[in-house]
Amino acid sequence: MLAEERISKIIGIIKEKGTVRVDELAKELDVSLMTVRRDLEKLKNEGILERCHGGAILKKEVSYKEKRTLQIDEKIKIAQRCARMVRKGDTVFLDAGTTTYEIAKQIYDIPSISIITNDIEIARFLIDTTVRLILCGGTVQKSTCSMVGDFAIHMMENMRTEIAFIGAASIDDDFNVLTPTSNKAVFKRTVCKYTNRSYLAVDSTKFGKQALLKVNHLSDYVGVVTNKIFSEKEIEKIKKQNINIISI
Repeated sequence: MLAEERISKIIGIIKEKGTVRVDELAKELDVSLMTVRRDLEKLKNEGILERCHGGAILKKEVSYKEKRTLQIDEKIKIAQRCARMVRKGDTVFLDAGTTTYEIAKQIYDIPSISIITNDIEIARFLIDTTVRLILCGGTVQKSTCSMVGDFAIHMMENMRTEIAFIGAASIDDDFNVLTPTSNKAVFKRTVCKYTNRSYLAVDSTKFGKQALLKVNHLSDYVGVVTNKIFSEKEIEKIKKQNINIISI
């Protein structure tokens, strides 16, 4: 079994069971304990799982409250750059997340705009403004204050927006946009499909990380607004893949 195939199977097993022991994985995959430990360490370093005594568990998403305090200066600068793209009368979608929360704070007083969001905290902030607010319904994921699931997806299939700002949990070395859960992956893809202009708004800490599921690719966005400083090798890859980076 190739290493990539083995690691893919390990991710699938942990996703199904939530937690696994090293000896169980070794037996199921017919490999040594050392091989399993090495694979688990690789997945830990990529942010996909957490090690526990004798095994591993699927890594949980960081809570909304924790995210609000991370990279706040960078998020504000990204939000300010995104705000310059919003015009009077636009219908704007704001994805759930703390960077998009900062975007809401930058655009709420633009005349005659409407904002659609699946983020409860963004909606809470906009309640006391003059913005026409549309809250995307669905199941509440309390840890991230977001609305997810089939109802949210169905609603966005029937909405049309001028511009959408999307967040990301992780972006790997091939510039794939990744997320920990399938319902978020489908939801984000749906929003991008039904908007005229989609932008990814992400700080530098999201790059070079792994998550379980692919949403799309950086080249699928009109632009990627970020404070990330890319290496010469990365810049070459960006040009080849026709990715539009909007640096702050």
